[in-house]
Amino acid sequence: MKVLACDGIHQDGLDLFREAGWEVEVSDPIKDPTALAKALDGVDVLLVRSSTLVTADAIKDAKQLKVVGRAGAGVDTIDVDAATERGIAVMNAPDGNTLAAAEHAISLLFALARHIPRADAGMKAGEWPKVGLTGFELEGKKLGVIGLGRIGSTVARKAQGIGMDVAAFDPFLPASAAGKGSVPLKSLDDLLAKADIITLHIPRTKETTNLLSEEKMRLMKKGSYVINAARGGLVDEDALLRLLDEGHLAGAALDTFVTEPLQSDSPLRAHPKLILTPHLGASTSEAQQAVSTILARQIIDFISTGAVAGCVNLPPLTAEAAREVGPWMPLMSALGKLIARLVPAPTRLHITYAGRSQALDPRPLTRLLVASLLGAASSRVTPVNALAEAAARGLVVAETVGGDGDGFDRLLKLRVEDESGASREVEATLHRGPRVVRLDGVELDFDPSAHLLLMRNEDRPGMIGLVGSHLGAAGVNIVNFSLGAKGDGEALAAITVDRAAPDAQLLALRTIPGVLSLEAL
Repeated sequence: MKVLACDGIHQDGLDLFREAGWEVEVSDPIKDPTALAKALDGVDVLLVRSSTLVTADAIKDAKQLKVVGRAGAGVDTIDVDAATERGIAVMNAPDGNTLAAAEHAISLLFALARHIPRADAGMKAGEWPKVGLTGFELEGKKLGVIGLGRIGSTVARKAQGIGMDVAAFDPFLPASAAGKGSVPLKSLDDLLAKADIITLHIPRTKETTNLLSEEKMRLMKKGSYVINAARGGLVDEDALLRLLDEGHLAGAALDTFVTEPLQSDSPLRAHPKLILTPHLGASTSEAQQAVSTILARQIIDFISTGAVAGCVNLPPLTAEAAREVGPWMPLMSALGKLIARLVPAPTRLHITYAGRSQALDPRPLTRLLVASLLGAASSRVTPVNALAEAAARGLVVAETVGGDGDGFDRLLKLRVEDESGASREVEATLHRGPRVVRLDGVELDFDPSAHLLLMRNEDRPGMIGLVGSHLGAAGVNIVNFSLGAKGDGEALAAITVDRAAPDAQLLALRTIPGVLSLEAL
């Protein structure tokens, strides 16, 4: 496995990859999509922070790329939709920098209240800048927190600890959550109208871009303040400058910007009522060490065991659950390829997980089966994009958990239909490895991952000998011959051979009297 680490990923995380035997290449930020696309040749895992932009163009030809990891919380610098379409997992480490980001917001709060940057600059310029720098006390002031996730909740708790009156608005929490926590929830307009200081702690999405527009900021009290240590683009920067110039807002502190790095000629830089920091929210040694090691462990576990944590485009799967489903994964891959041969253009797939199913999370198994099924026609289908690919191709996937295991501890039942309504049914389990135990209602026993000949024949004596003689003459060894009667004068046979039978031999087998059909799978 090869890892490309951009943007200064902490060494502790990189060491974990090396200890796992992976190759690690370190790079400066790569901001040109063409250059990044070239650098991704042969790379399995890409690690970034906030400088390298992972665009659709950058990853469209990254045939080997399996994971993009963000050493931090936000993934707004990664085109998640494009990655998902390509079957690439996108992971982040949102817990690692919670304290660092919250403490930075609190530090900006104090800096605004006591004019610390201007006082420091004046002292270093040889002045005694006491006049005009009268601050205000935070105790008793109303703090409005936008976003009550990990960071916002930590900011709220710390602000309450210094005696502030804290309320919040969260666009991702339902109205029913109001009053259930220690921080009262309000509507955005109500929060803006009553707060002395507003601090933002939400991701940037289409819905939250310019959440603090000019219209919204004019709802704020005259003389109030804004802090944005979350993501650039949550605050309309041009409108913010106008309201500062008018005196409607008394000041603001920004750690993130629409364009980063901030342009050298940006009017934000020269405004006396603004405190600016260069995206330092997660820039503590503790946070950088934490996010790198958390991310590394997540990725290593994902690749080696199938465990899913911190992934924004796959459902979570604990290490314990991954161990439970792990033995079933080879079976799912084999069955996907098998049913792709049985039904080349499926329109409906129903999967039943029967028998003991209490501890089984079927989601990763279903995704793997569908990826294997569709991957026969396209090599870039993975569990990440399997269900989306199925929907795009008109394949309806349904699953049922529970039901009679028919004497097996666990039994997997598949029913696959094509456009005409014709169907094939496969039942499989784990018994000395992956085994199909029933095909189209006929009891058989074969390994779906082996070289197979599937034969329908007249149910009469001598058929096994005739087929065996033909294969032997061609130098093809029979590993297993499983035959089951259909009950209508016909039988179904799954013949496991040691290698693919030559086309000429397949034609000869089909001419044997009593052989009604024969497929090489």
